[in-house]
Amino acid sequence: MKCRHVAILAIMAALCIGIQLTPRPPNVEFTSLICFLTGFLFGAPFGALLGALTMFINGFLSPWGFAGIIMPFQMVGMALMGFAGGFYRKLLGKNFSISKSLNLESACLAAFLTLVYDIITNAGYAILFNLEIIIVLIAGVWFSIIHVASNTILFGAAFCRLVKIVGSLAGENL
Repeated sequence: MKCRHVAILAIMAALCIGIQLTPRPPNVEFTSLICFLTGFLFGAPFGALLGALTMFINGFLSPWGFAGIIMPFQMVGMALMGFAGGFYRKLLGKNFSISKSLNLESACLAAFLTLVYDIITNAGYAILFNLEIIIVLIAGVWFSIIHVASNTILFGAAFCRLVKIVGSLAGENL
C-alpha cells in the first residue's frame, strides 16, 4: 500500500469518527457514506475495518451515550457498509464511469444497506433484551425511515463527487 493511501485512510477514519461524535439529529449520519466510499476506493477489507473501528470508538464516545452491549451489532452493520463499497467496485470492474446511473445505483444501495444496518441493530437489541423482533422493528420504524431517507439522499447527491475528489487525492485515475 502506498504511503498516500495510508494517510488518506487515516484522514477518513478521523473524519468519520469526528463527524460521528458531532451532535446531530438522530439517525442522520455521514459514517455510512464515508465507509462505503472507503471500501469503494481502497477495497472491501479497508471499508469494513473503517466501519467496525468507527462504531467501536463511537460506542464509547457518542454524544447519545455509551452503546453498551448493542455495539457489536453496530460494528457488524457498519463493517458491512464498508465491505459493500469494495464489493460494488469489484462488480463495476475497472472501467466504470462516473455518471448519473452511478449516483442512482449508489442511492439505491444506500437505501438497502441502511435498512439492513437498521435490521441488524434492532434485531440485536431484541435478542439481547429478549424482546419480540417484530415489536422492536415496529417501534423503530420512524428512526429507520429517517435513516434510510437521509442516507439515500446523501449517497445520491454526494457519492460520485466524493469518488472524484478522494480518488484524485489518492492518485487514482477515475
